[in-house]
Amino acid sequence: MKCEPLVVLCMKWGSLYPASYVNVLHSACRANLQQDFRFVCLANDTEGYEEGIEVFPIPDLGYQAEHWASGAWPKLSVFVDDLYGLRGRALFIDLDSVVLDDLAPFFEVPGDFVSIGGGVDWRRGNPNPNPTLASGVFSFTLGSQPQIAANFREDPMGAFHEFKLEQRFIEAHVSSWKPWAAEWVISFKRHLRRPVLVDRILPPRLPDDGTKIVAFHGDPRPIDVVRSDRSSWARFPRYGRGAISWVRKYWLDNGYRDPI
Repeated sequence: MKCEPLVVLCMKWGSLYPASYVNVLHSACRANLQQDFRFVCLANDTEGYEEGIEVFPIPDLGYQAEHWASGAWPKLSVFVDDLYGLRGRALFIDLDSVVLDDLAPFFEVPGDFVSIGGGVDWRRGNPNPNPTLASGVFSFTLGSQPQIAANFREDPMGAFHEFKLEQRFIEAHVSSWKPWAAEWVISFKRHLRRPVLVDRILPPRLPDDGTKIVAFHGDPRPIDVVRSDRSSWARFPRYGRGAISWVRKYWLDNGYRDPI
């Protein structure tokens, strides 16, 4: 029996991230996944993507573009019962992620839905005993969670008002979920940045051994910390200035062509 290929999913809406972010992620996935896989980007444009990236429109679930700024509600469209005929296990990765190591284990973890275990205790050195679902990196079997999209489509405005963020809506409607191994996906802001004032003296930490993905959720974005000038990428009272060498190397090694 022929096995379905693995599917890596990402999504690009609006103008915050250019197609070059998708291209960098695609390159990093090719470098860190030896099995055959399809790389699929759901997007509201079709220009600037490199060969090997399959681009499909973001399915319409009935929300308006102005709602997208709060949370990442378009992500819910990956849960439609038939996503362009795609089948098998999918791994969704946010565009503001840095992929550092083998992605194959993400496809091997069983479960209805496997995601980042976030929340207020998602910090370096903290066991995070009560994780909440964070949707920056998650896996599921395509077509297996249609109730998420269906429930949202029934009352989009009610979902916005009650849950505020799409990941809270997912957690409330997914059949079940569990977190990744804590060391696999870490937060740049919560695990690598130094405390306030210390960050004026010491640069961000390097990722620990065992880290597979670093999530740059919110500010700064990866592109902010790879610039060759000494521009600031932090907001007061935080401090951060100039390129972070390992992020810059990742960006360039994975084919980023625009001036940085």
